[in-house]
Amino acid sequence: MLGLPDRITALLFDLDGVLTDTAAVHAQAWKQTFEEEGYTFDIATDYVLYVDGKAREDGIRSFLASRDVHPPESEITRIGTVKNDLVLRLIREQGVEAYEGSRRYLEAAKAADLQLALVSSSANAEEVLKVTGMDRYMQERVDGVVKRELNLPGKPAPDTFLEAARRLRVEPAHAAVFEDALAGVQAGAAGRFGFVVGVNRANQAEALKASGADVVVDDLGELL
Repeated sequence: MLGLPDRITALLFDLDGVLTDTAAVHAQAWKQTFEEEGYTFDIATDYVLYVDGKAREDGIRSFLASRDVHPPESEITRIGTVKNDLVLRLIREQGVEAYEGSRRYLEAAKAADLQLALVSSSANAEEVLKVTGMDRYMQERVDGVVKRELNLPGKPAPDTFLEAARRLRVEPAHAAVFEDALAGVQAGAAGRFGFVVGVNRANQAEALKASGADVVVDDLGELL
């Protein structure tokens, strides 16, 4: 009833764009931050290609490299701090909405006694989970804070998903990854997880499939 192979016993969810509509807030914050730095930033292309799903510093490096700009790490850190401060302010001012289909899916997964974990590049994931009440579904959380503490490479490397599977004590072949970002889907495929669900929030269904998604949906409710 969850649209998954029988072998799947654990579900690993990205946050922004999969469970919550914070992707729009992050995109707005990236655009404002980069344009205040003097760069043109197009959400429809630059956000998807260079920063979506990646750790903050990796996204900054990727976007600036596309402009043939390679600043020192101190500059990367400064821009990252500006962006993070802005996204926190936008979250507090605008609030955060959880997708209703995602909430229903988590309820069904919990009722089916599956193990659930959050895997997000965001350092603000814990706060967003609490604000939306979705923290009660998650048994483990591997976010930007944990990534930094363990010095894990970010998506598209599979290491954060692998860490979540390790914490749940499940083999990757028995875990499903849920991602809306191309980098996240690539991470799920690279980690050889048992099933990868691409969530098409940015009109990139074909790209998600090409990146390694086993199935692509517009909303998790479609899997119920």
